[in-house]
Amino acid sequence: MAVRIGIDIGSSTTKIVAFEGEHMLPPMAVKADSQVASLYGAFGRYLYENNLQLLDVEGVYITGVGSKYVEKAVYDRPTYKVDEFVATGTGGYYLTDKKEVIVISMGTGSFFVKVTENEMKHLGGVGLGGGTICGLSSIILNTGDIHEIVPLSRKGDVAKIDLRIGDLAKEKLPGLNLDVTASNFGKADAQSKPEDIAAGIVHMVIENICQAGILASRNTGIKDYILIGGLTKFFECRQIIEDFKSLWDVKVTIPEYSDYATAIGAVIAPDAEKEEI
Repeated sequence: MAVRIGIDIGSSTTKIVAFEGEHMLPPMAVKADSQVASLYGAFGRYLYENNLQLLDVEGVYITGVGSKYVEKAVYDRPTYKVDEFVATGTGGYYLTDKKEVIVISMGTGSFFVKVTENEMKHLGGVGLGGGTICGLSSIILNTGDIHEIVPLSRKGDVAKIDLRIGDLAKEKLPGLNLDVTASNFGKADAQSKPEDIAAGIVHMVIENICQAGILASRNTGIKDYILIGGLTKFFECRQIIEDFKSLWDVKVTIPEYSDYATAIGAVIAPDAEKEEI
């Protein structure tokens, strides 16, 4: 069977998907220290686990920060590079049924893309993301391992770390509920527990990414937001977006395969956006 393979080469994780016609095969993620090793490891493993042969691959579409290290065709199959902003916007749009949407990509860092039926526009980004969580946790908690940070944060109570509106006012302010964050880490001190600190770090990063995305897109008039990227798998992410729906009067969705959107977009992006290697 003929398949098209999309590969999003990140700084630490490579995401891979494949399409047989319009049908998407199960996606896969592979971690490696080297982007090139991650690319070839993911590619080979994906073919093996899906019983695919090299000749079944009619095209390889790569994107992400690691794609700049790839200078020749992958295993001599037709290989194309796709701009990450285009792949992200295309993939996010594919995963929604909305006619216009703001895609918030939350990876090592984060950026925002406006997508409509007729336009795709990069709205900017912020230097907050998974890299921030791991870096701060390394300094403060002595671990940058996301598999240790996640369970630790789930045991914590962010209310013991963040200063809320309710801590400053007895009654809710116009447009602000009492549980809205007034100051990230505003309550933290030398006696704060590791699990509460972990919860505070994760909450601070995700909350500020979402808020920045909404602020960056306010003049578009679009109220539908799609969150994609690795941070969407954090439990805290779903809690935060529930608060933002009422605070900003927006609709925020985390679609299925949210962490594979960019790899998906690399495959289905318009041909004009694909540069053959």
